[in-house]
Amino acid sequence: MDSGSGFREILRHAGLKYTKQRASILKVLTESEQPVSAEQIFLELQRNGTNANLSTVYRILESLAAKGIVLKTSIGSDTKALFEMNSSVHKHRMICINCRDMTSVEGCPLEEYEKMLKDRTGFDVTGHKLEIYGYCEKCKKQNK
Repeated sequence: MDSGSGFREILRHAGLKYTKQRASILKVLTESEQPVSAEQIFLELQRNGTNANLSTVYRILESLAAKGIVLKTSIGSDTKALFEMNSSVHKHRMICINCRDMTSVEGCPLEEYEKMLKDRTGFDVTGHKLEIYGYCEKCKKQNK
């Protein structure tokens, strides 16, 4: 399935109309290795010749996040959100609050905790997200 028809199906399943702008945003997110900001997506769309203003990019991202197609992450008290495709791949990250670098954490330290919560409370955990904030090695060295 090519990305155009794949995006068309994703949008249809979520009850959203297929538009070139939505598909272009999904393409940028699919090709990104890390979460990206609306501004980064906007610049990439401009480079690719897709006509969309920044407010449209924000509006589309918010609607995609509301439908669960993309994940929205805010770093600390910063108001700039980052977006990524909502894949079934389980991810945990360490995020530098200075340079915004993100490092994936291998393994899941919460699996046993989820089991304990279910045993103790009867709560069926369907997912979780772990983000650890701090300073990367590079930023620590620069601040010394």
